[in-house]
Amino acid sequence: MGRKRRDTIEFRFYEIPQGQSCLALLGERWIMVYGRDDKYLHFHNLFEVGYCRNGGGDLILDEKTVKYRGGMLSVIPANFPHTTYSTDTNFWEYIFFDADAVVRQLFPDNPTQQREAVNIINKRADIFDQAQHPEMAELIKRIMEEMRDKNPYYVETTKNLLKAFVLMLIRFQESKDDENENREERGDKAILMNIRPALEYIDSHFAEPIKASELAECCNMSETNFRRVFQEGVNMTPMDYVNLVRVQMASEILSKTDHSMEVVAAECGFTTFSTFNRNFRKYLNTSPYQFKKNKQNYVNKLLDYRINALKGW
Repeated sequence: MGRKRRDTIEFRFYEIPQGQSCLALLGERWIMVYGRDDKYLHFHNLFEVGYCRNGGGDLILDEKTVKYRGGMLSVIPANFPHTTYSTDTNFWEYIFFDADAVVRQLFPDNPTQQREAVNIINKRADIFDQAQHPEMAELIKRIMEEMRDKNPYYVETTKNLLKAFVLMLIRFQESKDDENENREERGDKAILMNIRPALEYIDSHFAEPIKASELAECCNMSETNFRRVFQEGVNMTPMDYVNLVRVQMASEILSKTDHSMEVVAAECGFTTFSTFNRNFRKYLNTSPYQFKKNKQNYVNKLLDYRINALKGW
């Protein structure tokens, strides 16, 4: 089966029930011939895990088409184009969850580790046989049964099972990276590990005055060596990265509050409004005021900076 046209992709929005950690699509409703009524690839706002209980066909993951059969699990990040085709009746069941929210629960006091984990689990969509990864498959089936039966404490049980699954998924994705990465990529990762204390310090102290010498000390390096290693690993100078993090934080505050520009600048570590405005324009090519009015126009630019600044994470 050829893949769908790229000029139209459908967005399907799912909402997690209040007080719960995931949405489960279970039961006879999902026994069908898949793809019969679908004209295009689609993507979701949540992370999708599917379990094929019976049947077989083609799973299209953006540019890649893979065969599936009963007993296989699919893991598909939010906003990843995909669809399923079958010629006969299949039985899939699904859970959807907010990967970012689960990661924040796993690493509540470590923004750097949160970012690293989110990037790892969102790196690729995949499908695998339950016989190859029985622990992950068992966790998903347990979550589905908890959501199906709704016995006492199922909400708490599901929440903890989902955390365990996300940790196993991180391990699974990292193992695939280890299989695929070349020598240059391993070198990039080693560099980032060397400067990780500085990255964590910046995430925790961005609102305070920060000097490159302090960051070098966090990493037990001379300032000269630290600047060189940081530039090589992050593709920008240490202070440029500090200001990028500050702009990222400022954009979130501007999106969620009615704080004045001066207050936001101070909360994010900019000592003067002119410095705040200059850095905002540097990374987003707009003023804080225009961002506040039209923030949706600039969100993807910040996402690009996050990806480029921490390559390999």
